Amino acid sequence: MNHSGKVVELQAFPISCPIPQDSQVTLGIGRQVKRDAVIVKITTDQGLVGYGESHHGRAPGTVAHLVNTTLKQLVMGMQADDVVGVWNKIYLKQLASHGMGAGCALAMSGIDQALWDIRGKASGWPLYRLLGGSRKAVPAYAGGVALGYQEPAALVDEVRANVALGYRAVKLRVGDTPGRDIARVRAVRKACGDELAILTDGNTGCSLEDARTLMPAFQEANVGWLEEPFPLGDYRNYKIASTFATVPLAAGENHYTRFEFNRLIEDGAIRIFQPDVSKTGGITEGMRIAALASAWKIPINPHTSMTGLNMAASIHFLASIDNGGYFEADVSKINPFREGLTSLPYQVDANGNVFPLDKPGIGVEVDESFIKAYPVIEGPAFV
Repeated sequence: MNHSGKVVELQAFPISCPIPQDSQVTLGIGRQVKRDAVIVKITTDQGLVGYGESHHGRAPGTVAHLVNTTLKQLVMGMQADDVVGVWNKIYLKQLASHGMGAGCALAMSGIDQALWDIRGKASGWPLYRLLGGSRKAVPAYAGGVALGYQEPAALVDEVRANVALGYRAVKLRVGDTPGRDIARVRAVRKACGDELAILTDGNTGCSLEDARTLMPAFQEANVGWLEEPFPLGDYRNYKIASTFATVPLAAGENHYTRFEFNRLIEDGAIRIFQPDVSKTGGITEGMRIAALASAWKIPINPHTSMTGLNMAASIHFLASIDNGGYFEADVSKINPFREGLTSLPYQVDANGNVFPLDKPGIGVEVDESFIKAYPVIEGPAFV
């Protein structure tokens, strides 16, 4: 492997894109009015450039500022291929004590991804090879900010359009009312048959009583999982709800680092883990979480963030672990961060599968003029 060099430049760019009113999707946390992301760029003294994505945390300017100040000062001058050393330094000096908690985990995730991108470019290897994986098929489901609250017939039309693209699995948004949620799920099952995998996501919008009503009906409709019916800290509700039906509870996109996933394992209520490599501490920590889960036979179905950087990185991640499940493909009607910021991060084949890119590192090209064209818009993304 060629030497990656030392970090000599590190900068985060917060970006935003407003969503036209006729394309806004409503789900458990409200109506989406914009998209946000944070792009991290690292340059080494060997001239190598790596990119990563930090999840915006609903405050993209704040997350970028943390990268550009405290974390930058911790990382500058370190060896770019020392991903564990960088992770540990940020953990010890920032995250572990008085350190912004989730905000630091978000910020360091983009740094970690960019360092892995550099490692791949230095070696000439794609990320999945560096991680010990192979260029294998990864099943994808139609997700992203889509398939939200609407009349059952309209939802069926949207599902069928995605099935026509090759998807064999879809994720429906629930957390509206139990009656309307169940009607939508039953309509999709009836229209699309038993071969389609139906997943559901409550986006933290359900009460315990909602789950008591929803889960037996979802079991009858053969729903693959109920994701995040409650906020991340409602451990007691998750434990109680896990007894309502055989439908597995899924969570993890809002759990940070292996230490929080360890709590999920101890509780035993959540049977499907969904870490996001732009949120939970990057590729380095994602691999640790996957190994931890593997010891308990818990599958990993990562949450996908906003841009092609995370999407491509997530597929590499899934191709490199022994307990990988679905890739969450973004089928949102409008997402310039998916097709404008980077080169094509993935393509779904006729069997509903995606494959990791074969170029060095994460494998996508980044258009920096795009970053300049989408300056940050402060304020809530969901209203």
